[in-house]
Amino acid sequence: MSQRSGGAKRSEKGLLTPDNCVVTIIDLQPQMLFGVGNFDRQTIINNNVALCKAARVFDVPVVLSTVETKGFSGNMWPQIQAVFPKQTPIERTSMNSWDDQNFVAAVQKSGRKKIVLSGLWTETCVALPTIQAIHDGYEVYVVEDCCGDVNQLAHDNAMKRVVQAGAKPVTALSVMLEWQRDWAHKDTYDAVMDIVKTHFGAYGVGVEYAYTMVHGAAATKFPEYRVPAATAAHK
Repeated sequence: MSQRSGGAKRSEKGLLTPDNCVVTIIDLQPQMLFGVGNFDRQTIINNNVALCKAARVFDVPVVLSTVETKGFSGNMWPQIQAVFPKQTPIERTSMNSWDDQNFVAAVQKSGRKKIVLSGLWTETCVALPTIQAIHDGYEVYVVEDCCGDVNQLAHDNAMKRVVQAGAKPVTALSVMLEWQRDWAHKDTYDAVMDIVKTHFGAYGVGVEYAYTMVHGAAATKFPEYRVPAATAAHK
């Protein structure tokens, strides 16, 4: 499952470590993304995939959840499901995942008291469980660049609300680097660099440049692109 092999212990002292948190991925579904108006939608997909890959690399437990899949929202994005091919999302009817016993039970089962939370939309599916989880004694880190809402005001107000409740705003990249913490941790170094080069724009291009131009390493080779075969019929 994980690319980690042991993993050096990180100091905590208020910071996230691979050993002290659980990641919750809430309602990353087509209908929810259709309504996002404050962030670029492709960027939201990219950042969530990066966060999920990082969770796999550092062997952090992940809770996936969806709402009204068949009746309204559609399936979880295939990009996310590909990172967790053997994990079935927890299906809900409630907007607030903290109202769902199965979701809360999955978080409790992790044994972690810090929650790294991503979801759509910020004002409902992010804000409501965040506030109630904090009330129940959890520490919540909202991955803001993985979230989105119907407009900028809605997103901003939701972030103000969760911060006032005690949540910590973070980004996908900051979470991954907080887990890595030290470049001497070689068991995760290459996997982190792969995520950086694939998902983090100028940072990733800079890493590739340094590898090849400064250190004389071979250029990164991504899987060869193959044109998908045409299907017999489109319905």
